[in-house]
Amino acid sequence: MRHRAIFLLAFAFTFSAQAADDLAVAPVQYREVAQSYSADGVVEAARQSTVSAQIAGRVKEILFDVGDTVKKGQVILRIDEREAAQAVAGSQAQVMQAQAAMQKAKSDYERSRQLYAQKFISQAALDKAQADYKMALAQAAATEAGAAQSVLTHGYTSVVAPYSGVVGARLVELGEMVTVGKPLMSGFDPAQMRVIVDMPQYKLADIGLHPQAMIELPSLNHQVQAVSVTVLPTADARTHSSQVRVYLPANEVGVYPGMFVRVHFVVGKAKKLLIPASAVVHRSEMVGVYVVDEKGMAQLRQVRLGEAAGQDEIEVLAGLNPGEKVALEPIKAGMLRQAK
Repeated sequence: MRHRAIFLLAFAFTFSAQAADDLAVAPVQYREVAQSYSADGVVEAARQSTVSAQIAGRVKEILFDVGDTVKKGQVILRIDEREAAQAVAGSQAQVMQAQAAMQKAKSDYERSRQLYAQKFISQAALDKAQADYKMALAQAAATEAGAAQSVLTHGYTSVVAPYSGVVGARLVELGEMVTVGKPLMSGFDPAQMRVIVDMPQYKLADIGLHPQAMIELPSLNHQVQAVSVTVLPTADARTHSSQVRVYLPANEVGVYPGMFVRVHFVVGKAKKLLIPASAVVHRSEMVGVYVVDEKGMAQLRQVRLGEAAGQDEIEVLAGLNPGEKVALEPIKAGMLRQAK
């Protein structure tokens, strides 16, 4: 038994020594990072709209509801078309009547020209026939325009999506009577999202003419680089702030209108003591890292951390010195310490 215990102890020591050699570490060092100013914002769709009724009638069919994805040109709602169809039929009948009257006036005018050439009618009679023909032509053109308007109005009974997107709200019910201008549905394009931030006027000079920003999504535990930043050239007289639009990358997953985000604007550069965020370990209320010495021994040390620097590094305010090494795998480092 004694020999077996000695063998196990030797094996454990050899294993821990090999594991210590394999332990990944990173140096604690000063680096120049962007200094930021953080502001809270709300996500909104860059392209959003509300579709309203262009004809009065009863809602006949609702083809999409809240949350549904709609493609451009798809019918999202139908209004009873019977009244519009009757208007189209009536206008077409008027066109036929006007065309018949125009043909009769044309024949009368041609006949009057022949009679005038043979000296059977006066100049006044010829002028009247010509005026009647022109009036009939104008009446036919007017009725054709009215018929085209009726056909266009009939097309309004099928409400189509102006662009591809997602239905955000449905504002009518099946069978409801709607009038011209009544809002029917609202939607937005999820591919084009932006963040609205109210920026204090005294900070506008700090972010510069070509602002850069990082968008933090707390609910998704994720950060993305802003595609572009636009400062609107107006200010609120009550809050003394200007609105800033920060555009997200196209088709950013998990982002929706009304979502709370935090925007970090670059306002300068500063040197900070940094470590990889993966090296940080949380033990109850204590925050620490495993410091690895020259012999490969890992020692847990409490630290005080500052702001995150990008997605994979964090600032150290106290507890570490430049040049020290920290374990990138704190769980593995803790197991090695227990083994030793």
